Amino acid sequence: MVPGLKVFLFLSLNLLQEVKSSMVSLSNNGYEGVVIAINPSVPEDERLIQSIKEMVTQASTYLFEATKRRFYFRNVSILVPMTWKSKSEYLTPKRESYDKAEVIVADPYLKYGNNPYTLKYGQCGDRGQYIHFTPNFLLTDNLRMYEPRGRVFVHEWAHLWWGVFDEYNRDRPFYMSEKNTIEATRCSTHVSGRIMVMECQGSSCKSRKCWRDSKTGLYEPKCTFIPNKAQAARDSIMFMQSLDSVNEFCTEKTHNREAPNLQNKMCNYRSTWDVIKKSADFQNSSPMIGTEALPRPAFSLLKFKQRIVCLVLDKSGSMKFGNPISRLTRMNQAAELFLIQIIEKGSLVGLVTFDSTATIRNLLARMTSEKSYLEISANLPRQVGNGTSICNGLRSGFQAITSSNQRTSGSEIILLTDGEDDQISSCFEEVKSSGAVIHTIALGPSAARELETLSDMTGGLRFYANHDVNGLMDAFSGISSRSGSISQQAVQLESKALNIKGKELIYGTVLVDSTIGNDTFFVITWTIQKPEIILQDPKGKKYTTSDFRGDDKLNIFSVRLRIPGIAETGTWTYSLFNKAGKSQLLTVTVTTRARSPTTPPVIVTAHMSQNTAQYTKPMIVYARVSQGFLPVLGANVTATIEAEDGHQVTLELWDNRAGADTLKNDGVYSRYFAEYHGNGRYSLKVRVKARKTATKVNLKQPNKALYVPGYVENDEIIWNPPEPEYPDNTDTSVAGRVNTGGSFTVSGTHPGGDDTPPGFPPSKVTDLEAQFEGDHLHLTWTAPGNVIDKGKVHRYVIRMSKHSLDIEEDFNKATLVNTHFLIPKEAGSRENFKFKPENIENGAKLYIGIQAFNEANLRSEVSNIAEAIKSIPGLGTKIPTPSLTIFLFVATLFRF
Repeated sequence: MVPGLKVFLFLSLNLLQEVKSSMVSLSNNGYEGVVIAINPSVPEDERLIQSIKEMVTQASTYLFEATKRRFYFRNVSILVPMTWKSKSEYLTPKRESYDKAEVIVADPYLKYGNNPYTLKYGQCGDRGQYIHFTPNFLLTDNLRMYEPRGRVFVHEWAHLWWGVFDEYNRDRPFYMSEKNTIEATRCSTHVSGRIMVMECQGSSCKSRKCWRDSKTGLYEPKCTFIPNKAQAARDSIMFMQSLDSVNEFCTEKTHNREAPNLQNKMCNYRSTWDVIKKSADFQNSSPMIGTEALPRPAFSLLKFKQRIVCLVLDKSGSMKFGNPISRLTRMNQAAELFLIQIIEKGSLVGLVTFDSTATIRNLLARMTSEKSYLEISANLPRQVGNGTSICNGLRSGFQAITSSNQRTSGSEIILLTDGEDDQISSCFEEVKSSGAVIHTIALGPSAARELETLSDMTGGLRFYANHDVNGLMDAFSGISSRSGSISQQAVQLESKALNIKGKELIYGTVLVDSTIGNDTFFVITWTIQKPEIILQDPKGKKYTTSDFRGDDKLNIFSVRLRIPGIAETGTWTYSLFNKAGKSQLLTVTVTTRARSPTTPPVIVTAHMSQNTAQYTKPMIVYARVSQGFLPVLGANVTATIEAEDGHQVTLELWDNRAGADTLKNDGVYSRYFAEYHGNGRYSLKVRVKARKTATKVNLKQPNKALYVPGYVENDEIIWNPPEPEYPDNTDTSVAGRVNTGGSFTVSGTHPGGDDTPPGFPPSKVTDLEAQFEGDHLHLTWTAPGNVIDKGKVHRYVIRMSKHSLDIEEDFNKATLVNTHFLIPKEAGSRENFKFKPENIENGAKLYIGIQAFNEANLRSEVSNIAEAIKSIPGLGTKIPTPSLTIFLFVATLFRF
């Protein structure tokens, strides 16, 4: 293997799994701790719980059979909303929550379909985010296109837990095989059926054979594969688990390497079973022996409780340091913002401060009005003490909760510290047994290195703030409710730091879109002297400095304005005049909430591909922009990553299926990151803005389950109701959004903080496409970078063959294409290249691959294999066939 290819393969295979803490564990072949959470907007319906139990029980047996007696579901928790009536069988959750659940049950946004799907956007073998089932899917019994539900659950579980991909392709349902036969995109090819088109006029429907397209040689777009209901094929679950005979995943022996599906594209033509066998679960388990009956899953019913949060804040001596203002002041600014603007109404909040000892400043108090917020913020620390004992702080936090007649299980601790503490591990067991969730905020480079362990062991969030003056406010803004009630959560619109010269006036704008505007706050902070403030809404109403309020007793260099009622939609303008005679730092922070509980706001969630990284391995930045459960397309998304020494890297994230991006137009924007600048903690911050072109909501969920069009039974086609046709997308309004993606740690870098380590080749081209235009072959792809996906590659090598294995297994022996006149473009640009293949007859099929080389002559992995068929004369005419009598199922009780 060539050196460059070896390096990149090592890197791509060693990108660690995407970060989403989970309580699931595997014990003696049984999965424990699986959480299925019902969205707060779902009306109470006991049938849902019964249906979930039936689905999981059925899935457990099917999973056990499919994995050859290796895995089943031992216990599952069902988390019901706080809005449901209390019952004696409902227990109190510990660390189970909606936002960490493996499965969520929620209505689809805009009512576009009930397709089950898994939110997954990582690499092959990476775990997904969650499985989404709708109440209608769980409660309607005539969904022949998906059922049985237990089998659907196993299909989605394989996506979620083992990181495999679908073996069908909605965009390319057919392909031309190397034997020059048209095949349905499937695995295995042993699944039999018919290729037909259904045409309807009113209630009269007929089926006919398909035409072939003269350009592609494939069937017309409306053509579909109708499987035989009675099959001999046993695989594959990732193609069509609804067939009675299917109870296996495709193996190395049965895998269809030719199928143009995501499994082949993302997993380098490996079978789904091969990917599953490489998982940690498989490697650390053996098949069960014996003939005893498989135990039925045990279910726990949990009811989400009111939010309980205790702030545990460091006031040790080192908190008096800071430039240009003390860490204590910055902490109090951020804590006040959390209390007044972020925490949801009705929550219970307490306050503890600590140095070498700890003091309970406030027992839990319910946040019902501005007065209740101010009573706690008034007790924020004004003086520092000596020493740092994090464990004392945590113990007092637990005491503040229990002394208020509440349980620590399911409660949250927000722990902020800047100090070293070599005794922190002494209370790890207490923390584990408490059942509380610990969110940690490390302030400055000296914060205890074991701090993040508290977050990792409890499923909490982790943040780091240092040089970014807004870092603490961003961290507190990111700690929102875990209940799934998006309409109650604060949305951060702006987070900006401005270094303004003495006597200078600056202007800025903040856009409020139509989905937000409730409970809107503008916050201004300074470091020397309060500036002169003028804020104007879109209709011309002005607010001045006197309208902004602050707590003079706390002396935290901060004022805020709460906009009465609903903030006007449109562009808000502000001006800040620095009255001081010298430069000072000013910050602008804007938060708001959803305008209406029925229209979810556009939100962004961001994270890195892992919490810890080695200098020799790249990471991936992910940002998901969505409205409801639908992806938002066409946004401008940038990520800023800051190292401990303040060095910043800004990346534009892509949703174009290039580089680290798995799927185009799925609302997940991503990019590789490898520009490390020393060891230690790094922070991630993501900004979203609308582009000049319209930002749209994609109404088609990219990863949804296969909609089976019908079956052939007793030589008769029995069609399911046709899949509803939805518009591709609809316009949406999106103002700026800011989200902190938490923190991560890097180790192994060279002293002095060198930039990108040597040995990173260009990233793999993943979206190569080919099409004949007359005698010329037209290739298009997205340009990779000189180093992964940054910069410009030095050159491309393109090769072609009439056999796909030549490209896949021995690229250097395939026919070389002359690329002398191909000048590479900047990473992320669209590349176009045309050439005339020699001695290619009509009807011939070509396979094409591409490699990119950088200036160090390191080469990328070979691209996805593109294929093209030269025009086939005489096709495109209707193939005569007698009409078939068909029976059409019509959904009368339920419509998609």
